[in-house]
Amino acid sequence: MKKLRVGVIYGGRSGEHEVSVTSAASIFKHIDRTKYEPIPIRIEKDGRWTLADRPPAALSAAEVIHQARVAPARPVRAGRDTLLAPYPSDDTVITVERRASSDGATSSDAEGAVVTGLGLDVVFPVLHGPYGEDGTVQGLLELANVPYVGAGVLASAAGMDKAVMRVLFAGAGLPLVAWRAFVRAEWDRDRRGILADIDKLGFPVFVKPANLGSSVGISKVKGKAELVPAIELALEFDRKVVVEAGVVNAREIECAVLGNEDPETSLPGEIIPSREFYDYEAKYLDEGSRSVIPADLKRAQVATVRRLAIAAFCAIDAAGLSRVDFLLSKDTGEIFVNEINTMPGFTTISMYSKLWEASGVSYPALVDRLIQLAQARHAEKQRLRTSAL
Repeated sequence: MKKLRVGVIYGGRSGEHEVSVTSAASIFKHIDRTKYEPIPIRIEKDGRWTLADRPPAALSAAEVIHQARVAPARPVRAGRDTLLAPYPSDDTVITVERRASSDGATSSDAEGAVVTGLGLDVVFPVLHGPYGEDGTVQGLLELANVPYVGAGVLASAAGMDKAVMRVLFAGAGLPLVAWRAFVRAEWDRDRRGILADIDKLGFPVFVKPANLGSSVGISKVKGKAELVPAIELALEFDRKVVVEAGVVNAREIECAVLGNEDPETSLPGEIIPSREFYDYEAKYLDEGSRSVIPADLKRAQVATVRRLAIAAFCAIDAAGLSRVDFLLSKDTGEIFVNEINTMPGFTTISMYSKLWEASGVSYPALVDRLIQLAQARHAEKQRLRTSAL
């Protein structure tokens, strides 16, 4: 049987670039090479796409982040620049290898360049954060009419925007903490009014950029004196900010979802952070954070978490995979839906894959299942008419 050529897109112009590289490394290491031919397509931090000479090495997220922090930035050099054709084509990606002149300079135009095409059977966009997980790359893949793993344009965008996500969750009747969202223009125009609204939520509150992941730019605010600096920090990362009421004595519960129209859920797990909350450092750099799988929950709580995970998945019209995060009050037993991640971290030690491993699905089998789901969803869309004539 002919191997399926799988384009693994990773990296990205996002603060989660390093996490994406680590996710991709795990896919390349564990994908079934008897069935698939994985192709490494890297998006650099400046947004340039390249057909990588070799796949990323299987390092931990902490190692990749450390290397990025201590190593000097490399200049962009001549190489196999790669473009995704924004239309249906047998050549899904087009590579341009520029030839250097005798003086070492590289031509900036097509003269002297070698242009080649490469067809892909399916794409795995293992991109986290803006410009990848937020519907932008998914829209490009839709134009190319190529099957791809994960949520579509709408669900990807809604899953990235914490304010829009909550509107959809509220419409589906899901339990949420009290929250307030606003954009930079509103903050500049009516700072006093916004602060008064937030004061009604009580403290502590969590201040978050609306469109970012991996807890980048998030602050836990315990009092009024910390609030404005936290909002200003969040506005450095996004034009929209979400402020949520904190749940006192909260447990952080996570549940993985897999499927398209008939999604399944994993056993729930619990995150026990090394810090006061599960921020970027606690997720990727500290060694003290740990996970408990399955979470120590009552049978009724497990059933509630799994039911709400599917409800959240369906509320944004997700597909393929998602991880739904919850807050469980130790004092009252209430369970709140916190957020959904449509392309969660995908290393072998990421919570998503660990939850499925504990539920009986190995990492290679998970990759295989996601590719099958991508193909099935694409085949379903091909049944639709694209012309009224």
